[in-house]
Amino acid sequence: MACTWLSTVTGGILALVASLKIFFPYFWEDLVFFLKRKRLKSMIKKREKNGIISIIDLFIHRVGKIPHKPFLIYEGNVHTYEDVDRRSNRVAQVFLQYGALKKGDTVALLMCNGPDFIHVWFGLAKLGCVVAFLNFNVRSRSLLHCCNTCAAKAVVIGEDCLGSIETEFIFHLLENNITVWLMSTSSPFHRVGTILDKLDKVPDHPVSSHLRAANNGKCTAMYIFTSGSTGFPKAAIITHLRALTACLAFIQCGATSQDIMYLTLPLYHISASLLGIGGCIELGATCVLKKKFSASQFWNDCRKYNVTMFLYIGELCRYLCNQPRKEGDRVHKVRIALGNGIRPAVWKEFLMRFGPIKIFEFYGSTEGNVVFFNYTNKIGAVGRTGIFSKFLHSFELLKYDISKEELMKDKHGRCKKARIGEPGLLVTQVTQEAPFSGYVGNNEASEKKLLRNMFVKGDVYFNTGDLLVMDDNGFLYFTDRVGDTFRWKGENVATVEVAEIITMMDFIQEANVYGVNVKNCEGRIGMAAVVLKPDQAFDGERLYKHLVDFLPSYARPRFVRIMDAMQITPTFKHQKMHLVDEGFNPEIISEPLYFLHEPSCSYVPLTREIYKNVASGEICL
Repeated sequence: MACTWLSTVTGGILALVASLKIFFPYFWEDLVFFLKRKRLKSMIKKREKNGIISIIDLFIHRVGKIPHKPFLIYEGNVHTYEDVDRRSNRVAQVFLQYGALKKGDTVALLMCNGPDFIHVWFGLAKLGCVVAFLNFNVRSRSLLHCCNTCAAKAVVIGEDCLGSIETEFIFHLLENNITVWLMSTSSPFHRVGTILDKLDKVPDHPVSSHLRAANNGKCTAMYIFTSGSTGFPKAAIITHLRALTACLAFIQCGATSQDIMYLTLPLYHISASLLGIGGCIELGATCVLKKKFSASQFWNDCRKYNVTMFLYIGELCRYLCNQPRKEGDRVHKVRIALGNGIRPAVWKEFLMRFGPIKIFEFYGSTEGNVVFFNYTNKIGAVGRTGIFSKFLHSFELLKYDISKEELMKDKHGRCKKARIGEPGLLVTQVTQEAPFSGYVGNNEASEKKLLRNMFVKGDVYFNTGDLLVMDDNGFLYFTDRVGDTFRWKGENVATVEVAEIITMMDFIQEANVYGVNVKNCEGRIGMAAVVLKPDQAFDGERLYKHLVDFLPSYARPRFVRIMDAMQITPTFKHQKMHLVDEGFNPEIISEPLYFLHEPSCSYVPLTREIYKNVASGEICL
């Protein structure tokens, strides 16, 4: 009888496992990820009870545990956890003695990558200041707007950034009663303080811990500015809880304290500062910090410093793939890559060329209230919604009318949900567990990101502005930004998809697709800016045949612009606005232009006569 019972139980278990494999193929991966997320969430709550509420609390805790372990390696110099702690103590002492700053004041950082960025950040955090990270590529007018928006009491400018900013920017800051500090030993400006010359004059012992003490995790830790693609940059409010949660990203990838991170992204970006620096603190790991990204130095550095993981955004991985092939491409110890924005074709090429690196693509935004995580490493997916996801976050993909730029609604005024396989606008429910903190100093912009009474009276959703699609297995794929997708001949054209197909051609290295206006035509017509591979020529006939094979007629770009290099943002995303503004006018554009000429089944040079005939309507598009 015992044997019969045991056989029945064993058979039942095997049948259950088989059923799960058939009907829920990702059940175990979903379960492991869900349990890991719950455990990490509990860990943060437990830490809060023990007084670890902020990143600086966590850092000081790590210093006590591993003071002599390398924390930063920069330009060959090693900075231990204790070194960074003491240096940041000195920065705090300088501001305490010379800066007249108090707890809760906002201080803006305009600094390039380097250890001193972290020393100043941590030193200010030890005083209880809210730190605002400024993009050093932004010009003076936008910088002044950023400082005013976050009500900065002071601005710290790195010596490397001083040469790239206009003198009038500093004068405007002083006129607005904003104190200016230079990370240097001397200043060419009157009433502008210096920091480096004072560091040796102050002690390196800690300032009082009550200065940095936060009441709870909901207090503001920092401001990180959005890209400002639709106007001036907006300062997203990052709470202590949000910051500590972001630090857990690499743990979810299986990283440990033994890993060594390679960080080339700008520290003013949330990925670099929180997932990167914060992630290393969370792990107790080492970070090899670079001033800026270099595709030619990337793998040499990884080999030199025994790097095991790195962060990427945008087109970074494509630039690595575009480097000349070498025999030692697979000779390295990198095992984890975490980031967002890698395209499927690049993903495949990257793995084939550089070896079995686990790529963890995620979806999220600086100000957003939800993060999707592709923990199965499925190529192309930005995240996954497993059977346990409803316990982690609430979201919907909603039908969106591209031409009207509005959500589609039923006769009762309620939003329509997108079907499986159909692109939809991603909206995420705002709850106590998933709050939207908004933008400081811009209540109007904060409110514009919220959608109210979507399904039931009183509900609130965050509008991501992104179009995503979900497949039958619950994987999510990024389709486009709402503003980038355009409509032509009554059809929606997703720029990311078209660019992916164009770059399948062996002579095209990079493609940026966008819609341009044509006189007397409704909607926008497709155009592609492309960069050719070295020593390759543009082949209009082959490109035409390729696009006919892969794209419907309305999605094929009518115009092609050949560029020497693609203009990108500091976070490796393609810039489109100036390309859209210039259109396809050969009088304005000096670079080669091509026109899709169907009678000859090719892309032909776009002459002034063709442009004139298109503009006049003589050539019908």
